[in-house]
Order: sequence, then structure tokens, then C-alpha cells
Amino acid sequence: MQYAEANQRIKDHRKEIAELRGEIRTLQSDHFPEAVEDYELAATDGSSVRLSELFGDKDTLIVIHNMGASCPSCTLWADGFNGVIDHLEDRAAFVVSSPDTPDQQKKFAASRNWRFRMVSHANTSFAEDLGYKGKNGWWPGVSVFKKSDDGVVRVTDTSFGPGDDFCIIWHLMDMIPEGAAGWEPKYSY
Repeated sequence: MQYAEANQRIKDHRKEIAELRGEIRTLQSDHFPEAVEDYELAATDGSSVRLSELFGDKDTLIVIHNMGASCPSCTLWADGFNGVIDHLEDRAAFVVSSPDTPDQQKKFAASRNWRFRMVSHANTSFAEDLGYKGKNGWWPGVSVFKKSDDGVVRVTDTSFGPGDDFCIIWHLMDMIPEGAAGWEPKYSY
């Protein structure tokens, strides 16, 4: 297939993907939100913080479910969030939650120069209740919460994995004809 013809087909598929994302946004706005407990989590300074307090002055809260410092893939995603945190926080509150202790989080975040807030859900049912812990351990993903008159509600969530919409590196590697070709994230290169 010639470059121009293949490139046009690729553009057409990208347009279809954009249309599907629009349909997803419509579905997200059309369903009833899920009430959640006002979990007590731990901030990196060791203090206790309620889920409802993480909103600050925003009406929307994005919580990243991160598997912690033991996961190079979760580190890859978090490294990417670091670059867009100012933009995200202009629209919504943002926090990364992991099972690591506050001290572990603080140390690891400093080693990566992360600028976003983190909370520990260690010794809570937060991740499990929201579907991000199973028999084989923790799962990565994101939940979006809103404040309501009755408390906090989750309006949407999804898991993370190679090729998802939340880590730009996969899409850039998709531009290479062989794709990632077995590449996996590391802590350093």
C-alpha cells in the first residue's frame, strides 16, 4: 500500500477513535454516579486526610490508583502525570494513591521529582472497594469523583495497561511500524 493511501486510512481510523471517545463521554454523563465512603487515607506527611478533603476548592477529583514503587509501569504513568500536573489541577483536583507507606511515597516521589500529591491507602479498603485490588494484588487505574449534596460519588473509572489512553509513550511507539517490539518500562535507562 502506498504511503498516502495508508496514511489516509490511518487518519480515518483516528477520526473513528475520536468519535468513540465522544460516545464514551456521553455514556459517562448519562449514568448514575456511585456513592462512595469518605475514606480516611494518609498524606505523605503522615497526617490523616479524608477523600472529601482531597477536592480542595474543586468539584472534581481525579485519583490515580497506582501499584506503588514496586511497579515500573506505574512509575512510567506517574512520570507522565508529573509533566501535565499544572494543566490537570487547573481543571480538577489530582492525587496519586498507592499501597506504599507515606514515608515510602515521599522518598520515591523525591527520587522521581514528582510534583503531584500522593496519599497512601495502606491498611484501608479503598483500592479493593473500588475494584483496584484483587486476589493477585493491586491494579492500576483511575477514578473520577464529584462532590454531591450527599457526599462523594464516583462518576467514572477505568484500568491502566499498555496501549491505554493515559500514557503517551504507547501511542508514540505505535507510530513505529514494529510498535513497542517487546519494550517494557524501567526505572532508569
